[in-house]
Amino acid sequence: MTFPLDKQLVDQTCMDFGLMDAHELGQATIRQMVGVVKEIESRTGCKYVHMELGNPGLPAEKIGVEAQCRALQDGVANQYPIIVGIDPLRHWASEFFKAFFNLHIPEDCIVPCVGSMQGCFALDTLIHQLRLDRDTILFIDPCFPVQKQQCRVIGIHVDTLEIGNYRGEKFRDALEEKLRSGHISAILFSNPNNPSWMCLSEEELRIMGQLADRYDTIVIEDSAYLNMDFRDPNRGVPYQAPYQPSVGRYTRNCVHLVSCSKIFSYAGERAAVIAVHPELAKRHFPALTERYHNDGQFMRTLIYQTLYALSSGTPHSVQYAIAALFEAACKGEINFTENTREYARRAGKIKEIMLRNGFHIVYDKDADGQEVGDGFFFTFGYKDWTGEQLLNKIIYYGVSAITLSSTGALREGMRGCASAITEDQFDVLEERLRQFNEDYKDYVHPA
Repeated sequence: MTFPLDKQLVDQTCMDFGLMDAHELGQATIRQMVGVVKEIESRTGCKYVHMELGNPGLPAEKIGVEAQCRALQDGVANQYPIIVGIDPLRHWASEFFKAFFNLHIPEDCIVPCVGSMQGCFALDTLIHQLRLDRDTILFIDPCFPVQKQQCRVIGIHVDTLEIGNYRGEKFRDALEEKLRSGHISAILFSNPNNPSWMCLSEEELRIMGQLADRYDTIVIEDSAYLNMDFRDPNRGVPYQAPYQPSVGRYTRNCVHLVSCSKIFSYAGERAAVIAVHPELAKRHFPALTERYHNDGQFMRTLIYQTLYALSSGTPHSVQYAIAALFEAACKGEINFTENTREYARRAGKIKEIMLRNGFHIVYDKDADGQEVGDGFFFTFGYKDWTGEQLLNKIIYYGVSAITLSSTGALREGMRGCASAITEDQFDVLEERLRQFNEDYKDYVHPA
């Protein structure tokens, strides 16, 4: 295969997906980007090194598959699921929070959802209705782009705080300035962060929790990458420190999202849980009473009004899978932290290849000056190019990723995902990036 690929063919493929040409790829959604690249592969015969989509690259945990199959064979497929969740799921989810977060979330404060995407959509919708004077969700950027898209669908205002610029005590002043406006209904963040893979420190989580209580603001903690900060080799033993860092230790205004997509490689079944701090779960809001003509309780309204309207429950058989996975993790029968450590190995090799060929890591340091760990996602840039400029060139070399600007990042570059890179592709990536660097090492973008 000769690189760069035929420009006319690639541009025509982009136009067939509603873009003007490859120069508009920076504005494409992740799924649109996937579609474009797959079509280029089909038309050219070139197999891309895919780094754009965060699909798990490990087999689904067998315990979950077996439990789901048993449930189907036992006949649950013809029954609507219990919307609050089956008893084993709620029990073992509560245990899971004790085992890996060291948090007590009662069973009646936990409800399954159709992936964290649905959970986030439901929470955004409900929280937006709690107080009419609070119309904005604050994102700790960079972030997963589709979560902001959800806000646009609902009609919620978005504000942002770029964590890369405000670490440690600087975070307090920057966050308080946002909350002082009185318009913020919720703060949404992931830890480790998608896409930068930076991790909020315990001190930063404490600051967020304290300010959430002071300004009565709800925090949505997205734990999609639970225990995937692999710099700590001791994490991942149930009921034993060190636990997953969490803002839930510092505020009563907290909701957790735990997805099975990455930690158990169960992305295809769209399975997650929403866990609400018990004080918030039982809190009553007059605006909810007025809207729904109920008692305005947060948890009941979330379940019986919001989630019920979205999907009438989480698929029945997968609830048995989640319950079995949580149980096995709590009992030490599966070590999901050790299993997912494979992503760190892959990311480490990819970063080495990039550094050898003229690229750099964009988000390279954490709050304490320590290097950002290797994990599911990583960031990379080339010279002083913008992410869009880099994407518009590298797409012709059989490599795909997404721009950091699409995630709300203020730094220029791209987000890559290590999950889909197979062992035989490391040499392929090295060859393509070497060719790219040879072609562009002396290139200067026109003013």
